[in-house]
Amino acid sequence: MASWDDILTARDKAVFALSGFGKKAGLGQRPALLIIDVNYNFTGDKPEPILQSVKRFRTSCGEEGWRGVYAIRELLGAARQKHVPTFYTTAEENRANSAVLIGGWAAKSNRTAEDMTDQWEKANQIVEEIAPQPGDIVVRKQKPSAFFGTPLMSMLTEVRADSLLVCGTTTSGCVRASVIDAFSYNMKVSVVEECVFDRGQASHKINLFDMAMKYADVIPLKEALDYVRALPDNLYAPAL
Repeated sequence: MASWDDILTARDKAVFALSGFGKKAGLGQRPALLIIDVNYNFTGDKPEPILQSVKRFRTSCGEEGWRGVYAIRELLGAARQKHVPTFYTTAEENRANSAVLIGGWAAKSNRTAEDMTDQWEKANQIVEEIAPQPGDIVVRKQKPSAFFGTPLMSMLTEVRADSLLVCGTTTSGCVRASVIDAFSYNMKVSVVEECVFDRGQASHKINLFDMAMKYADVIPLKEALDYVRALPDNLYAPAL
């Protein structure tokens, strides 16, 4: 049983089954790991219930975010053993609260203009438990997709990656947007279920379902770990 089955209607299940959606595309031969926006803005600075965490970090996903961090750490450890190219995204720094950098985000939250001075030191910093290491690439972005306005695709081309293992947050926002763009570039995409998270429980489930039906495989952490551990030791040069 898929984690989203409990929010689908009988009609939904019948329609997607008859339409042929949800076929498993399979994993690629030269994967890269993409870790989207796992910064303190989206986790808070400590594991705590989301209704507490969002008081200080308004985009936090609370404890579910930290469960995702620990799962990502496990996958990241396996990926590093195989020298899998690892790409992180996080937001552009916006200490001046620039309207140009905020852009359309201001229209969709009535807390955008809050004084975040106390949080800025950590806000867009990748969570320490999975912090980038030498050789990893951090991509700064302003919009949901990891690809929009960034050189990510050119860097994936440079390492000859044919597929992505996707982790991060939020499932319904930046993860989904990045997955659709990667799909649009004809990459094979696998979303590692325990490694993605969202502040909305229904949003998390329905977007996993929608990606699994049309744009990506949604795979359990164990499958991702088994796949990475079975990669050839010399697939990527250690310098990458």
